[in-house]
Amino acid sequence: MKTRLVRIGNSRGVRLPKPLIEEAGLTEEVELRVRAGTIVIAAAQRPRAGWAAAAREMRQHDADLLLDPPVPTRFDEEEWQW
Repeated sequence: MKTRLVRIGNSRGVRLPKPLIEEAGLTEEVELRVRAGTIVIAAAQRPRAGWAAAAREMRQHDADLLLDPPVPTRFDEEEWQW
């Protein structure tokens, strides 16, 4: 599909037809990238999306261990006073 760049202030924009937006699963926020001379418009990824599922899977396989062993401190040896 061919279209034209439209002036938006000092920038340029492209009007995307609604069917293309729906087919690509785009919402209000998108990510723009340039790849090999091509502008790529992609649905924005949520930060940490999928982390909860990954943590559950790690727990099921007993892979949710600490990377470093615990290091004792003076608080482990002394009684705390509140």
